[in-house]
Amino acid sequence: MNSNLISLGSIARKEMTRIFRIWVQTLVPPVITMTLYFIIFGSFIGSQLRDIGGYDYMAFIAPGLIMMAIITNSYSNTVSSFFSTKFQRNIEELLVSPTPSWVIVLGYVSGGMTRGLSVGLLVSLVSLLFVRLPLHSVAHTILFAILTSFVFSLAGMINGIFARKFDDISIIPTFVITPLTYLGGVFYSIALLPQIWQVISKANPIIYMINGFRYGFLGFSDISVWMGMAMLVLFAVLLFSVNLYLLEKGTGIRT
Repeated sequence: MNSNLISLGSIARKEMTRIFRIWVQTLVPPVITMTLYFIIFGSFIGSQLRDIGGYDYMAFIAPGLIMMAIITNSYSNTVSSFFSTKFQRNIEELLVSPTPSWVIVLGYVSGGMTRGLSVGLLVSLVSLLFVRLPLHSVAHTILFAILTSFVFSLAGMINGIFARKFDDISIIPTFVITPLTYLGGVFYSIALLPQIWQVISKANPIIYMINGFRYGFLGFSDISVWMGMAMLVLFAVLLFSVNLYLLEKGTGIRT
C-alpha cells in the first residue's frame, strides 16, 4: 500500500508541476476569458437586466462563470495530459509497472482537479472586483466544486484514452461540453423559460452542478440541491469505474 501511495504521489506531483511550470498557458488564459465575461455580460448587459432571485444579474452569473471555468479546465487538463503521455509512449512504462490502474487514474485526475480548482479560485478572486458575493454555505460551495472537478477530470481521461490524434481531444469539449455549459443556467434561470424548456433543461446534468454551486453562494437554486449532489456522486463512481475498465483492457493504448 505504501508503494501505491508513493506512485500516486509521483504521478500527481508530475501533473501539478506541469500545470504550475507553464502557468502562463494553463492558468492565465481562462482567467482572462472569464474576466471578459464579467465585463461584457455582467457590467454592460447585466446592468440593463432586472434582478434574478433577489440578486442583481452580476451576482447571479458569478457562480456560474466560476463553475464553467472549473468544468472546462478540469476536463481539458486531464485529456491533454493523458493523451500527451500516450503520444510520447510514456504510458507504457506505467502499464508494465506494478502500479495499479486506480493509482494511474487518481494521479492524472489529481492534475485536472488541481488546475480546475486553481482556475476556479482565481476567477472567484476576479469576481470580487465586480461584485460582492455572499457565501450562504461553505460546505455546499466546496463540495460541489470538488465533485464537479473530479467528475470532469474523469471524463477528460476517458476522452484521452480513446483519442488517437490531437484533433480528437477537442471534439467533446467543442460539441458537447461547451453547448451543455452555456445551456446549463450560467447566464439565466430556467424558471424564466417556458414550461416545456424547463423540463428539457433538467435533462442537462450540468444545470444541477451549476445550480448546486450557486446555492452555496446565494442560497438560490432552480433545482434540488440534493439531487445535484447525488447525480455528481453517481457520475463520479460510474466514470471512475469506466476508466479502470478501459485501462485494464488497454483500450486505445495497446495495439
